[in-house]
Amino acid sequence: MIRTFKALSALLTYPGAELQQAVGEIRRAIEDEALLTPAARAALQPLLHDLEHMDLYDLQERYVLLFDRSRTLSLNLFEHVHGESRERGPAMVDLLETYRAGGFELASSELPDHLPILLEFAAMRPLEEARELLADAGHIIAALAERLKRRESPYAAVMAALAEFAGIERSSELVRQLLAVDDDDPEDLAALDEVWQEAEVVFGPDPNAGCPVSRELLAKMDPIPPKDTPLAAPAK
Repeated sequence: MIRTFKALSALLTYPGAELQQAVGEIRRAIEDEALLTPAARAALQPLLHDLEHMDLYDLQERYVLLFDRSRTLSLNLFEHVHGESRERGPAMVDLLETYRAGGFELASSELPDHLPILLEFAAMRPLEEARELLADAGHIIAALAERLKRRESPYAAVMAALAEFAGIERSSELVRQLLAVDDDDPEDLAALDEVWQEAEVVFGPDPNAGCPVSRELLAKMDPIPPKDTPLAAPAK
């Protein structure tokens, strides 16, 4: 088991008393395994400190404002790929089958594409397979890292560490396409309602639909372009 991925998965979950109590164990797992670079491990310390010492209600409020009320920071990966389009359902089913094929049964109310869930699955795979899995979703993770960095959030360090491990550059074209979408303002409730009620994004057919191999599924994650931008044809 890759303990670092389980630790990072925990850091991205909704903060509760159990998470606060587990911070020391999470810190030790990350340091002892030394899978991440020293700089990446050091960058995680502010978040670990916050989780250990901040008031729990303040931690929970911050988490909700970031990840639950901001679509562009959603931890559900397919949100950045398919939005509310009809392609999202079959992709979700395929990913769930990928988990089952790897002996991973989803025991959570979260959707299969929830990043902490993906990290739990990656923790069970061989290291290089886990690296490929994260690399396939890496442009989304790298874009999340940049968006969180802009907000001066300590959660940016988690995304940056994952993007670095996967070898994803923030300057890549796919990352730039994702970042071209305007950030949500979690305090602007009217604007958020309008965003969530946008017309569905329609994607072309995927010739490999139904494939249960996670890296092939995630490799087809083309980001949603900004409005009035033509959708590129899918890679062949």
